[in-house]
Amino acid sequence: MTIITTASTADISTIQTLAHSIWPNAYGDIISHAQIDYMLQLIYSETALLQQMKNGHQFLLAYHNESPVGYASFSVKSTETPQLFRLHKLYVDTTLHTRGIGKALLLQVVNNCKQQGATGLELNVNKYNKALHFYNKMGFSISKEEVIDIGNGYVMDDYVMTLPIVH
Repeated sequence: MTIITTASTADISTIQTLAHSIWPNAYGDIISHAQIDYMLQLIYSETALLQQMKNGHQFLLAYHNESPVGYASFSVKSTETPQLFRLHKLYVDTTLHTRGIGKALLLQVVNNCKQQGATGLELNVNKYNKALHFYNKMGFSISKEEVIDIGNGYVMDDYVMTLPIVH
C-alpha cells in the first residue's frame, strides 16, 4: 500500500537519501556520472533543499510498506502566472516502477495544485528519459523543447510538458 505524506525540513535527509539512490539508476544511461554527481550537489544539498522549501516548493513523500520510496515537489510557477504550477521533481525507487507509486504521487500533486486554484501543471523531462512515456500516459503533452545551461559545462536537454487541470 502506498501512503503519500507532506514533507517538511525534517525530511530533507530522507529526500537526499532517496535522490542519491534513485538518480544513478534513473539517469545512468542518459547523462554522465559526473553530471549526476554535480546535479545532486546542486539540487539536493541541504542548503539547496532548504532554499527550495523557503521559495514555496511543496514536497511530498511516498511510502510503500512503511518505507520511503519516492518524492515529488511542486510550486506556483511565478507570481505573474499563479494559476500555472510547476512539477519540479517526481522520483520513485526504480525497482518499484509499474506499481502505481509514481501515479499516486502525481495525482496527489495535481489534487494539491487544483485545491490551490491551478489550471495547469508544467514540467521538464529529459528528452531520453523513460519517464516521458509515463507523463504522456498521465495526460501531459509536449509544449516545447529547451536546452538549459546548468553550469560546469553541463546542460539539460529537455521537453517542457504541460497538463491542463480541470476543476
